[in-house]
Order: sequence, then structure tokens, then C-alpha cells
Amino acid sequence: MRRFLNRLYLASGILGALFICAILATVALQVGLNVLDSLIAWIAGRAVGLLIPSYAEFAGFFLAAASFLALPYTLRRGGHIRVNLLLQHVPAGLRRWLEAWCTLVAAAISGYFAYYMADLVYASWRFGDVSPGMVAVPIWLPQTSLLLGLVVLTIALLDEFVTIVRGGEPSYEAQAIEGVLESLDETGDDAGKRGGG
Repeated sequence: MRRFLNRLYLASGILGALFICAILATVALQVGLNVLDSLIAWIAGRAVGLLIPSYAEFAGFFLAAASFLALPYTLRRGGHIRVNLLLQHVPAGLRRWLEAWCTLVAAAISGYFAYYMADLVYASWRFGDVSPGMVAVPIWLPQTSLLLGLVVLTIALLDEFVTIVRGGEPSYEAQAIEGVLESLDETGDDAGKRGGG
């Protein structure tokens, strides 16, 4: 089960990264077409009007997909900003239960949003809603990526909750500590190189 969950989180992160690449490709292609159109206007005296239809709308869809699909992977890697002010000053046993409470509440909130996003996706599909741009995209398609990200985030938060309740260390904490240790090693290596050189 652990291998499946880790692959699920990784797949979600990879999908999020691919949507970031799709934004880059879409915007870069449109900028290239703008430059080419300007060049044609300069040579021929009149622009042709080269463009990717609804490119800004597609970039917005890709951004929403990337943001939501990256949430579970970012949580597991310790990339979300956490406020530890209270947790730093309580005993380890109480800290564990506070962490468990936080992950359970976060899972409930994420599950709540996933439920209503599923309802929205279904309604958009049922009524045939389409985007208002030049290219009429069935709106349930981009909404599905948000739903998928929320479902996987809920699973990741429940996974963290179970880990904490069983006495384990949450993955986001372990990854954050590992990142700090790596940065300290790099800083130490740089200082050693400067001192030795």
C-alpha cells in the first residue's frame, strides 16, 4: 500500500509539473507568434494576426491544474509553509496529538472541498457548460484536474494522520529536517572550501 500511495503522490506531482510545462509552451508559442506577426507587419506593412485561440484561457486552466495537482506531492515533501510557533513549545506527546488533530481537520476541509468540487464537475457535465473563449472547452474537463488534486490531497492528509497516530513521524516533517540538514552540509562544504582555498 505504501508503494502505491507514494507513486500516487509522485504521479500527481509529475502531472502538476507537466501542466507548468504546458503553460510555458503555450505562452512561449504565443510570444513567438506575436514576434512573427510583428515581423510580417514590418515587412508586408500589415499584420496577419497570428495567435493561439483562447491561449490565455488555456494557460489559466493549466495553472489551476498545476496548482491543485501539486498539492499532495508538495505536502509530502514538506514544501508547504507551516507555522510551528505553538508546536515548538509543547512536549513531544502533546505535539504528536496536535499534529494529528491538524492533519485530520485539514483532511476534513480538503474532503469537503473535494465533495463539492465533484458536485460542480457533475453539474457542469450534466448541463453541458462550456468556456466562454474562442475555443469552447467543456468546463468539466479543467474542473476535473482540481477535483483530482483535492482527492489526492485528502488521501495524503489521511495518510499523514494515520502515520502520526501510529507513532510515526509525518513525512513533511522528515523532509523538512532532511532539507535543513542538506543545506547545512552545503553551507559547511562552501565554508570549508573558502577556508581551505
